[in-house]
Amino acid sequence: MTWESVEQLYKSAGQDHLFHHINSLSHEEKEIFYSNLSNMANRGPPSKLLTDCQNAIKLQELNSQVDPNLIKPLPSTSFHSIIGNDEATNEYYKLGCDAISRGEVAIILMAGGQGTRLGSTLPKGCYDINLPSHKSLFQIQGEKIISLQKICNDCVIPWYIMTSVPTRDATEKFFVDNNYFGLRKDQIIFFNQGTLPAFSSDGKNILLANPLQLVESPDGNGGLYRSLRDNHIVEDFKKRGIKHIYVYCVDNVLSKLADPVFVGYAIKYNFQLATKAVRKRDAHESVGLIVAKDNRPCVIEYSEISKELAESTNEQGLLQFRAANIVNHYYHIDLLSKFLNEWCDNIPYHVARKKIASYDNIKDCYIKPEQPNGIKLEQFIFDVFPTIPLDKFGCLEVERSDEFAPLKNAPGSKTDNPETSRLAYLRLGTQWLKDSGALVGENVLVEVSNKLSYGGENLEQFKGVNFNKNGAYLE
Repeated sequence: MTWESVEQLYKSAGQDHLFHHINSLSHEEKEIFYSNLSNMANRGPPSKLLTDCQNAIKLQELNSQVDPNLIKPLPSTSFHSIIGNDEATNEYYKLGCDAISRGEVAIILMAGGQGTRLGSTLPKGCYDINLPSHKSLFQIQGEKIISLQKICNDCVIPWYIMTSVPTRDATEKFFVDNNYFGLRKDQIIFFNQGTLPAFSSDGKNILLANPLQLVESPDGNGGLYRSLRDNHIVEDFKKRGIKHIYVYCVDNVLSKLADPVFVGYAIKYNFQLATKAVRKRDAHESVGLIVAKDNRPCVIEYSEISKELAESTNEQGLLQFRAANIVNHYYHIDLLSKFLNEWCDNIPYHVARKKIASYDNIKDCYIKPEQPNGIKLEQFIFDVFPTIPLDKFGCLEVERSDEFAPLKNAPGSKTDNPETSRLAYLRLGTQWLKDSGALVGENVLVEVSNKLSYGGENLEQFKGVNFNKNGAYLE
């Protein structure tokens, strides 16, 4: 695109303000500026991005209460629990291991997030939650893959890692510096999620980051679909013979990568899309809920249902709406092949009001707000759920203490912080040792490396062994 055509594209969308400083730029700087504007326009015409922002604002302003007549728990055909159900767990596990052994399973890690809220300048996956081993989240997860590959006949499980522009280089360097954590280089595939511009608080103006660039931010976990399409990942799945895809977030230290039980569950019931859930801690825990809305699978916010509905229980005394979303998903390759383009074009954007540093090109100064002053748009991965018929959608309830300990907040915060993640990880490994017959002292916690055990197996050698002090590390 020529400079003139790029400028006209933005000005026709009412973005004349972006060019107030244009005469102060050198020829080389103009080349960079117009190139950056053109690259963003490849995401979509500026007029459409602004319309998307206005639509997202309207969506946020809609009545947040969902019609209770439309909301029901998932039917029994789409909701299963492995809590206290060893027979089903074992059946699913075998089916999943068989598929993994045949080379039919791949993993997608969503790792576009930075560690800024944790006080780190590195990507979140590089973070050390202060285990005795001081392993990063990336290393813990990589070693889970190593153990699972051994369980499944020494197969190779492809690991697709979705980064973002701010995290890509640092992530790849971290993997190189750590020798890919013992995995093969060619089984790890990096690709970037997309970015979106940021907007003024009324959604009418696109913001500048500096004289040469727009403010850009990752497009949310729902940006996965566009990234899969634009990076031709589905085509790569097909070349490798992949049929089943496990998707998870980098910040859950307990996530069971390529979980054979979960994969086997989806295979058993021929689901095209499945998700994991844990039980809500209480009726008013602030988590997204997996439900049936108007006879379609859906995730709703905890605030979207009434107090009475949130507190309602079933005949077993369990909360009717207890399926808390933990962003562990399964996709069948056929579903991605069929619907990926449709999802990219049709899932909505959501508003995130943020403090956004920006450049004022009239006053030639930088703005560093102390209060939210703008809008970032994001898409949610679960917004495709309603496109799936209930008979092709499954939700597997798993034990929270085994599978969910998210790292969202800074050290010392109330919940979901490095301390709670570390404690959950140590408690799980310690329980594995106890189940294997180890003698663990009261209040003693032991770190069990996932290179030694994927899910509690391979610990028989510690039967009768005494562990009386904290800080032990087994590998």
